[in-house]
Amino acid sequence: MIKKYYGDLKKKKAHFLKHKFPLLFSGSSNLAALYYHIFNSGFSREVRGVLAGKIRHQNLAESEGKNHFMLVRNTHRLEKALLMRPRKPIFALDYIEETINCYVGIASDPEADINLGQLKWSTDVLKEYFDAIDPVDRVASQKTRFEKVINSKKTEFSSSNKSYTPYARKDTDISKIEYDSFYKLCRQRRSVRWFLDKPVPRQLIDKAILAAIESPSACNRQPFTYRIFDQKDLVDKVSQFPMGTKGYAHNIQTFIVVVGHLDAYFDERDRHLIYIDGSLANMSLMLALETLGLGSCPINWPEIESREQLMEDFLQLNPWERPIMCLGIGYPDPEGMVAFSKKRDLSEIRSYNFDVH
Repeated sequence: MIKKYYGDLKKKKAHFLKHKFPLLFSGSSNLAALYYHIFNSGFSREVRGVLAGKIRHQNLAESEGKNHFMLVRNTHRLEKALLMRPRKPIFALDYIEETINCYVGIASDPEADINLGQLKWSTDVLKEYFDAIDPVDRVASQKTRFEKVINSKKTEFSSSNKSYTPYARKDTDISKIEYDSFYKLCRQRRSVRWFLDKPVPRQLIDKAILAAIESPSACNRQPFTYRIFDQKDLVDKVSQFPMGTKGYAHNIQTFIVVVGHLDAYFDERDRHLIYIDGSLANMSLMLALETLGLGSCPINWPEIESREQLMEDFLQLNPWERPIMCLGIGYPDPEGMVAFSKKRDLSEIRSYNFDVH
């Protein structure tokens, strides 16, 4: 009797702390912050990751002048300014110096792991910028620094004669895919959990990722990487880390962990972009896999500290690197069942202007 009494009391206490106690702190942002600071550590890993990423971003920009993410972001900002209608005669004065700092630091370092394609893009956009802007002393000094670098490394940036600068929409190589075919592909894609015992060629995974790379990304930063495992013992191990894989993990042929990089951002305001940009790319990836005869299952990655630590240790992640989601991939078993998963109706999920249903 006493044991049951204490058991019931323990359940009531747990229910109060989980469901009732938080209500006391929900009335304001300050109280909510206090609650998560003192009574609930659910955001501690995210807070640490965001801060670690911010500090690394600053250090790469200020101490070493080799911040790739900053150079990419600012190159994209210049592109947007160049294609504006009407274009301003003077622009980018507030960030051209930091852009050239990064450009010089990256382009001048013989040890740097340089993406020559993106460096050519930055080079071409900066050339167009300096040609387009009205003469200004602050810009002239940066142009001199820029030209000194490209004159000393001219051959390294000349792998393509094509200009990597803004172009007219009419010059786009337009696909012949029609809506009905695309919609059919979207309906074809379903989460596949049963795969044939057949290895997936790496070149097919790479082709799908090439399609994913073309997805939109805020300021073109693409703050994520695909950690891919196709070795049986490694797949068996890493596929146990997420929840919800029990029962089918053993037949996954290739396993991907999508890792977000919070050092892509200078400010906390952008902390959600690893999830937004990563998800945009992952949808393209899954559709591309379907066209290659492969199936996939997107696997949720809830923030559970014990599992976060397992994944961090396994992947040897830095504090600013965070798992976004996982993917199980393989050749679909034609006899394997897939969930019907009826989707919401159009009228339930969209509205125009302020129309109220």
